[in-house]
Amino acid sequence: MAGILAWFWNERFWLPHNVTWADLKNTDEAAFPQAEDLYLACPLAFCIFMIRLVFERFIARPCALGLKIQANGPQKAQPNAILEKVFTAITKHPDEKRLEGLSKQLDWDVRTIQRWFRQRRNQEKPSTLARFCESMWRFTFYLYIFTYGVRFLKKTPWLWNTRECWYDYPYQPLTADIHYYYILELSFYLSLLFSQFTDIRRKDFLIMFLHHLATISLITFAYVNNMARVGTLVMCLHDSADVLVEAAKMANYAKFQRLCNLLFVMFAMVFISSRLGVYPVWILNTTLFESWEIVGPYPSWWVFNLLLILLQFLHSFWSYLIVKIACRAISRGKAGKWNPLHVSKDDRSDIESSSDEDNGPPPTPVQKHHNSTTNGTNKAHGTNGYLSAGAPCLDEH
Repeated sequence: MAGILAWFWNERFWLPHNVTWADLKNTDEAAFPQAEDLYLACPLAFCIFMIRLVFERFIARPCALGLKIQANGPQKAQPNAILEKVFTAITKHPDEKRLEGLSKQLDWDVRTIQRWFRQRRNQEKPSTLARFCESMWRFTFYLYIFTYGVRFLKKTPWLWNTRECWYDYPYQPLTADIHYYYILELSFYLSLLFSQFTDIRRKDFLIMFLHHLATISLITFAYVNNMARVGTLVMCLHDSADVLVEAAKMANYAKFQRLCNLLFVMFAMVFISSRLGVYPVWILNTTLFESWEIVGPYPSWWVFNLLLILLQFLHSFWSYLIVKIACRAISRGKAGKWNPLHVSKDDRSDIESSSDEDNGPPPTPVQKHHNSTTNGTNKAHGTNGYLSAGAPCLDEH
């Protein structure tokens, strides 16, 4: 184990040439980032998760109910032991052959069975109330941490001149403000990483999981090898758009359509300008070129910049999805109200499409299977999906 640790913390990887870990030990005159400081983030992440549960129960939920957001979720499927066994043990999306077999076995028409599976899938989805509470929690945290970041950074020289991120590197002292900023951000993303398995499950699950890992790795890298100054710029820049997207989703759940539209437009403008404009011109320029000129490259420098470039690819992908949603919403708006968070066939739709028939009474069996061909079809009826989670892939940076 000692050999593995020695290999992992190799100074030639983490630090510039002729710099050792001994040079960055804390003294009476100055404190520097220490890797063991990050251990504090693990119990703090658990505390943040517990605070979230309390916040959603006693603050977000009453607010949602005050806005008349209903707690009831999608309509539940009629209890049926055979279909339930297929759903839980075999498949949640039966093919045409299996549907016809079930239709003969139950003497139900195919369309009724399709509707049962759709309702059964939907009843596992959280209600609008749950989604509102989740968004309100994220909105509150992002608003707090972004406000803190702006107030802290406006007093620092590296906000106005990014070359200050590299002068005297890596012998830049660690202040209490930077330490607090890093530990709180790292703890929050650790809590998101694990709560992703219990939160609303969306189709971009793997992409968001990769995003969380990249974010945690970037925060850890920036702290351990004392690239803390440029790391604060990255964190604050990314928090700027997250406040707006969570606010837009809250307005959408509360059915404040005009406010939702306004917030979405503001979000799209801030997201695209910050992630495709400010980030490469301001952040990547200093980490790739200014740092090369002042400090020079070394192994962890390459890894750090690789992670930043990976983040840029994610920015480009999400920006494409934002533009795609906006175009769909504008097209839809030509025939009715413009709502970017309520578009058809969205990739992150939380509730599957359904016809008006799904809102009626529970399905009943038909007496003769041959009549099913006139009542049903093997196609899923209805095409409108509900984007209750907001723009795809926009929950995090």
